[in-house]
Amino acid sequence: MAKQGNLSINSENIFPIIKKWLYSDHDIFVRELVSNGCDAITKLKKLDMMGEYTIPDDYNAKVEVHVNDQEKTLTIIDTGLGMTEAEVDEYINQIAFSGAKDFLEKYKDKTNEDQIIGHFGLGFYSAFMVADRVTIDTLSYQDGATPVHWESEGGTEFAMDAGDKETVGTEITLYLNEDSYEFSNEYRIREILNKYCAFMPTEIFLINDTAEPEYEEEENTEAAESETETTENEAEVVDAEGEPVKERKLKAPTPINDTTPLWTKHPNDCTDEEYKEFYRKVFMDYKEPLFWIHLNMDYPFNLKGILYFPKINTEYDSIEGTIKLYNNQVFIADNIKEVIPEFLMLLKGTIDCPDLPLNVSRSALQNDGFVKKISDYISKKVADRLTGMCKTDRENYEKYWDDINPFIKFGCLKDEKFAKKMNDYIIFKNLEGKYITLPEALEANKETHENTIFYVTNEKEQSQYIKMFQKEGLDALILTHNIDTPFITHLEQKNEGVKFLRIDSDITDTFKADTEVDEETLKSNTDALTELFRKSLDNDKLSVKVETLKNASIASMMTLSEDARRMQEMMKMYGMMGMGAMDMGQNDETLVLNLAHPLVQYVLEHKDADNVTIFCQQLYDLALLGHGSLNPDRMEAFIQRSNQVMMELAK
Repeated sequence: MAKQGNLSINSENIFPIIKKWLYSDHDIFVRELVSNGCDAITKLKKLDMMGEYTIPDDYNAKVEVHVNDQEKTLTIIDTGLGMTEAEVDEYINQIAFSGAKDFLEKYKDKTNEDQIIGHFGLGFYSAFMVADRVTIDTLSYQDGATPVHWESEGGTEFAMDAGDKETVGTEITLYLNEDSYEFSNEYRIREILNKYCAFMPTEIFLINDTAEPEYEEEENTEAAESETETTENEAEVVDAEGEPVKERKLKAPTPINDTTPLWTKHPNDCTDEEYKEFYRKVFMDYKEPLFWIHLNMDYPFNLKGILYFPKINTEYDSIEGTIKLYNNQVFIADNIKEVIPEFLMLLKGTIDCPDLPLNVSRSALQNDGFVKKISDYISKKVADRLTGMCKTDRENYEKYWDDINPFIKFGCLKDEKFAKKMNDYIIFKNLEGKYITLPEALEANKETHENTIFYVTNEKEQSQYIKMFQKEGLDALILTHNIDTPFITHLEQKNEGVKFLRIDSDITDTFKADTEVDEETLKSNTDALTELFRKSLDNDKLSVKVETLKNASIASMMTLSEDARRMQEMMKMYGMMGMGAMDMGQNDETLVLNLAHPLVQYVLEHKDADNVTIFCQQLYDLALLGHGSLNPDRMEAFIQRSNQVMMELAK
C-alpha cells in the first residue's frame, strides 16, 4: 500500500512562496536538478574509491535531460547513488531547514526581492516553480535496496510506493504547468543548459523524445571486404542505383558540456592556442585577448580560474567585461562584486571557487571576511602578473599598454592596495612616442616647469600647442582615455605638489619673447583690444590676454582653464551639462593675442577702421579652430567671411 502524508514543513505556504519568489529567475530549476544529479554521481564514485561500493565495468556516468513537447514534460535522469525509501522520506518528505516558522513569517508577503532556493536545502523543490506534478523514481546502490516511486501534485501532500526502476540512480519527471510549457522545448532547455551547466563535471546529454531519430551512414564493411573476393559468378552487393550498400546506425548523442574546462588544468599543461580557443568559445569574442592570468590556488582556499585582458583601444568600445563565477564547475552568476574586485569586472574570465559561502539560489554571496580574502587574492595575482611583465617583458608591456591602461588606472582609483603595488609601473606615452614613468616625467620637466606635467587629450585638436612645445624642446604626456581625467586627479592627491595641466590651459613664460614691454603700455593695449574684440564679437564677458610670443607666426590662440575644464568634463560624465555656463565660448576660455604678429598690430592701429570687426571675428575663429573646431553657426559665418576677404584681395 502506498505511503501517503504531508510534507513536514509546518505550513501549507511553502510552494506558493517558492513560485512567487523565483518567478523572475525560474529557469534556475534546471541547474538545481542537473547539479543534484552530478553530485549523486560524484558521491557514487567516491564510495567506489573508498571501497564501500564497486562500480560495474560497464558503468556510464551521465545525466540525461529528456524533453517531450507533446506530453509537456521534462525528465532528468542520473546514474548516481540513488535513494532508499528511508532516504526519500528524510530528504524529500521533510524539508530539512531550521526555523521554518520564522522563515515563512519573514518571507510570506515578499515578492521578487531575492531568491530563496538553496538557502535551506530547497534545491529539489525548485521543480515546483514550473510543474504541477513531480515524480521521482529512484533505486539506491545499497545491497538489497528496492526501487521507490514518489510523487506530489505540487501542494504539501505526497504519495510514496514501491517503484519499478531497474538501474541504480534517480529519475525526476516534471509535468509542466501551463505557464511553463517552454521548458519542454529542446532549444529552450539547450539554452539553459549552456548557461548553467556548460562545464559541469559529469557528461550531460539532451534528448528530445519526440524528435525523429538521427542516423549516421556507414559503408557495409562486410560487403566491401567481399568485393575483393567476388568471382565471375558472384555479384557485388549494391543498391538499386548501383551504389555500395550502406547500413544505418543510430547517431550517438554528444554531451552538451565540457567536463574538464581549461581552468581545471595546470597552467603548464595549457597551450596559448587552448587559452585563445577557450576565450572564443566562452565569450564569443572574435578579437584575440592580449594576455591572460591563470589562477590556481589550493591553500588557504580552493580557487581556480582564468582572467583575460581583452583588446580595447578606443573610447567607443565598451569596456564592460564578464567574470563568470562557478562553484565546482556549476555556473553561479556573472560579475558578483563581493568576489570580484570592481575594477576587474572590466576583464573577461572564469573563476571557480568551491569554498565560497553561498546562500539562497547559489546566486548571492554572504559578504564576510572570507569572501574579502578571495577578492584581495585575485587583485594581488593580477598586480603580480602586471608588475612581473613590466619587469621581465617590458617590450610587450608597452605594446599592450594602450589597451590595458584603462583597467590599471581604474584599479588604482578603486583599490588602494592595487594602486600601491602598481605605483612604479604606471607608464605614459610622451610626444616622442616613448613610454616613461611619472618620476621620469617630473625629472625631465624639473628645469622648465618643476612639479608640473603637461598633457595632451587630442593630438589633432591640440596640434598647434604641440608644435609650440616641441619647438621649445618641451615634452607632454598623451592622455586620451576618458578615465584619464579622474586618474590625474588621483595622482595629484597622491603626489603632493604635483599638478597636471593640459597643453592648452595657459601660455607659460617659456613661450614668451624676451622683449620688454612696460606694464602701462601692456595694460593699455590689453584694455583696447579687449574692448574691441568684445564689441566685434558681441560678447561682453570675453576674456582677452595680450602677450608677445616667440613664435611670431601665431596671431591668436585660445586657452582654457584647467580647473574649469575638468569640472566641465565631470559634468558631462555625470550628464549634468546644461546646468550652467560650462560650454566653450562662455566664461572659461581666454583669447590670447600675440603683439608680435602684424595682424594684431593692424587691429591696434586701425581701431576705427570699417573692416576691423571682420579682422577681430576672423582672429577669434582662427583661435577656436586651432583649439578644436567651430560650432555649425560659427563655421558657416567663418566660411562666408573668408570668402569675403578673398574677394576683397582679388579686386
